[in-house]
Order: sequence, then C-alpha cells, then structure tokens
Amino acid sequence: MSNTTYIGGWHAVLAALESEVLPLEVYISDSRSGERAAQISKVAAARSVPVRARSRSDLDVLAPGLRHQGVLAMVPAASISGEEALEVPATPDRLVLILDGIQDPHNLGACLRTSEAAGVTAVVIPKDRAASLTPAARKVAAGAAERVPVVAVTNIVRSMKRLQELGYWITGLAGEATESLYDVDLTGPTVLVMGSEGEGLRRLTRENCDRLAKIPMQGQIESLNVSVAAGICLFESVRQRQTR
Repeated sequence: MSNTTYIGGWHAVLAALESEVLPLEVYISDSRSGERAAQISKVAAARSVPVRARSRSDLDVLAPGLRHQGVLAMVPAASISGEEALEVPATPDRLVLILDGIQDPHNLGACLRTSEAAGVTAVVIPKDRAASLTPAARKVAAGAAERVPVVAVTNIVRSMKRLQELGYWITGLAGEATESLYDVDLTGPTVLVMGSEGEGLRRLTRENCDRLAKIPMQGQIESLNVSVAAGICLFESVRQRQTR
C-alpha cells in the first residue's frame, strides 16, 4: 500500500496547507490561473511546500475519477491506526463518532465534514470491508479529513469495549430503538455509533452499545442517509453541551 495519497479541490487543498501535517507537493493545472491559484501558491510558499504546474491530463492520471478542479495535493496517507490511538482520557468534552461499515466514500467524506464542524475528537472506522480515506472521500470532506483524526481499527466491538473501560457512554442509532435521541443524555464523554447504509448496526455492535436511540421521524420515509443522520446526532450532542 502506498504511503501517500492525493486530495483535490481548492477548499480541500487549502485546508491541507493550513493543517499540521503538510502536503508533500501541490500540483496546479497549467491551464488554471486567477485568484484561487494565486492563493494556493502563496500559502504553499509560506509553508515551504513545492508547487508544480502539471497538465490537466496528468492530474487525471494521478487521481482517476476525482473531480479535482485543477488542483491536487500529495499528502501522507492516514497514519493513525489501531485501537491504541483511542487511548485518550474520557474528559467531558470528548465526542467520538464510530461508523460501523459505511460503504460509500462520499458518505464517509460527508460524515467527516460534519464531524469537524461539531468538534468531534475522532472518527473510528473499520480497516476492512468499509469505505476508507480515498481521494473521493477527502474531496467530499472539504479539508475535514486533515483536521479530524480518523482511526482505522481491526475490530469495532473491541474498540467500543475499550472506550467503555475508559469512561465513555456509547449510544447506537437504530430505527427499532424505543428511546428518542432527544431524550438521551449526550453530554460528557460520548460515543455515537452509526450503522452502514441499508443494513444499519450489526448485531454485535448493537448489543455492545450502552443504549439505543432513534431519530423521531414525522413523515413516511423510514430512514435517513447516514451522513444526514450523523449530522443530526452530532449536533444534538453539541446543543445539549451548549445548553448545560
């Protein structure tokens, strides 16, 4: 597996240049100029990141299928990995999101973007059989993938048990739950668990949650897109924390 990957798009590349882990290089299409290109070049120069002009076709080859908008950044691949990365104190401000097997990288990217906005401590994903931090996911995340730690673990249930030992309370989102999300205390060290598209929470994941909750639905549609549901849940936690 390569130890580098590419992110594309003006917002995502600019966010990477402003993050702690800097891109190794930035590539701008030789057909692009103007204010955005000048801003990227200026910030890159200030942080000593090389900027190189490449043809649009070169960018397409480097990141096939990615709508890069004429700008790419080569960045180190995510290095945070394994349950040991979750060994953080369960202080009252901690908020962790676990994504139990999301398959669509666009959904993963959207969840990361919302997580960054909500001040999430870390996002936990499975190493296998789930969407990973592909260039497409990073593009949708619009810079959040460079700001929110993404922890890839081999066993979601084992990670949940360790977080419980550290003092976190785990709430799983499930349509069959009897308790409303709005009646659950989401202050303090909290873990929110979202299931995969279509399948929801796996049985063992569900059984190892401290509690299950559902989003009250007023219409006829039975479920929401996972990234939308994650946004509702995360910002309910934010609302409760600000209120208290």
